[in-house]
Amino acid sequence: MAFGCLVALGLRQAPCVLGQLWGRLYVDHLSSSRMTNIRLLVLDIDGTIAGRSNEVTDGVRDAIAEVQAKGVQVAIATGRMYRSALRFHQAVRSPLPLMSYQGALIKDPIAGKVYRHTPLSRQHTLGLLAELATLEAEDKLSIHLYINDQLHVRQILTDTKEYAARSGIEPIAVGDLATYLQTEESIETTKLLALSPDPTVITDLLAQFKQLYLPEELYLTQSVATFFEATHPLSNKGSAVQYLTEDLLNLNADQVMTVGDNFNDFEMIRYAGVGVAMGDAPDGVKAIADWVAPSVEEDGVVSAIEQFILD
Repeated sequence: MAFGCLVALGLRQAPCVLGQLWGRLYVDHLSSSRMTNIRLLVLDIDGTIAGRSNEVTDGVRDAIAEVQAKGVQVAIATGRMYRSALRFHQAVRSPLPLMSYQGALIKDPIAGKVYRHTPLSRQHTLGLLAELATLEAEDKLSIHLYINDQLHVRQILTDTKEYAARSGIEPIAVGDLATYLQTEESIETTKLLALSPDPTVITDLLAQFKQLYLPEELYLTQSVATFFEATHPLSNKGSAVQYLTEDLLNLNADQVMTVGDNFNDFEMIRYAGVGVAMGDAPDGVKAIADWVAPSVEEDGVVSAIEQFILD
């Protein structure tokens, strides 16, 4: 919530300090009223608990351990592949299912149980590939298909190598992706991602596809400015966190705190009793958050945890 200057009752020239004070009082009330109620903390990975280093810092690990010592459970919700997110799940020592692929795959790493897998329909996957074919042929973007927790691409390009290196995975080159899908009816695509070095290409794609497809058909989002992502309509972090909260843990939204940094975190920030946006988040994400933390490079998650969970 943003607070402007107070201009009333002869205080027309009063400085913005009064508005800032009111904002501080609101945040203090929010944190004190909800601090003891939070039973589940859900964290994004990239831009939230992992920055340029691609690692969880000692400060973040320590703060999460303190949260868990207070009896608050901690979960991970990410757009990453399951296999790529697993080391972060282990780093925070979470006993809960891991929500990967924007929530398209919810799986318990300890027991190996898949709680929910909601892949794209074959029709929508082939339709998206057809729509993206021209841009791909013009080398304006590259396409990733995620099948059986493996990355499938037409060919391995520089951006694919960089993505794979950060993710710690090996991509599989299969040639034309539509042809590959048609070789076997049983192939299920968990997520489609299009990468472009030009953020305007991604912005235009998102606007175009939101005109072509209803929210009930596809979930379309950006996790970073250069990524366009498409999943099953139930495969968003808000739906995944709600499933974990209400169906698996028998909690309610008021008992949940979520922290994220981009548009793919929008739904889970809006769902939670306390939704926190990172300092580097787009303005549209910050606007719906209860609180804005410092940036990931400043260990902003630690500040959020101290504000709302730790005494």
